[in-house]
Amino acid sequence: MLNFRSVNIAAVLISIILLAISILLEHFLWAYILLFVIWLFITVAGSFIVKWNYHVSSLNHDMDLKERKIAITFDDGPHPEYTPLVLELLKKYNAKATFFCIGEQVKKHPNIFNQIIKEGHTVGNHTYSHSTNFGFFKTEKVIEELAMTNEIVKETSGKIMQLYRPAFGVTNPRIKKALSVLKLQSIGWNVRSLDTTSRSPDVVLHRITKNLSKGDVVLLHDTSSKTIIILEQLLLFLQKQDIESITVDSLFKIKAYA
Repeated sequence: MLNFRSVNIAAVLISIILLAISILLEHFLWAYILLFVIWLFITVAGSFIVKWNYHVSSLNHDMDLKERKIAITFDDGPHPEYTPLVLELLKKYNAKATFFCIGEQVKKHPNIFNQIIKEGHTVGNHTYSHSTNFGFFKTEKVIEELAMTNEIVKETSGKIMQLYRPAFGVTNPRIKKALSVLKLQSIGWNVRSLDTTSRSPDVVLHRITKNLSKGDVVLLHDTSSKTIIILEQLLLFLQKQDIESITVDSLFKIKAYA
């Protein structure tokens, strides 16, 4: 399995072999440089591609699911304007979803957050600040961010969250340690919509639906009018295809709250 531990073990073993060969051969430095470049490339890629489960074991999709069900997930809310619109659409099409919320946003919009839960959707931790530097935080700072969000959610709703969505999809050994300390399960995705890019709603919708199949986890963001357009078209598509949208805890048969 391609993960941080196995790659490091392989790199050490290859280094030992190269060392043995270099005793017999001169000018062998290029091989060490090549090994380091390959190791660095794999490790950086693994830190940003959540589906690899390189540092952290995330639940990305259920390949064994027999029922025609998927999980729609939303990151970065709750948003005062767009999250209520998302909730209206989900209710209209009798769909359930999972909202990975930023602690600062929960603190600003507690009523919307509680509405998400009241309407039967699941909530999870998406850090407190969603800082662009989150991947460089020390372990103690990562723990602080996730613990703060869980505490705000507990005070707001009484829920003790057990699910975490990696900010920007980034994972590393420090984040892995923090999740272990706080006993949080990482939830990834296997269908990345790219709804926050400049792509048109039609292009994003096609990206989501072209190979959509049972057990998939779709990543969206409840932070823009474009996503509202995409969501309604997606829900219509699911209705026509007789595919049900459920929460990730239902999809993976896990507990969302302690």
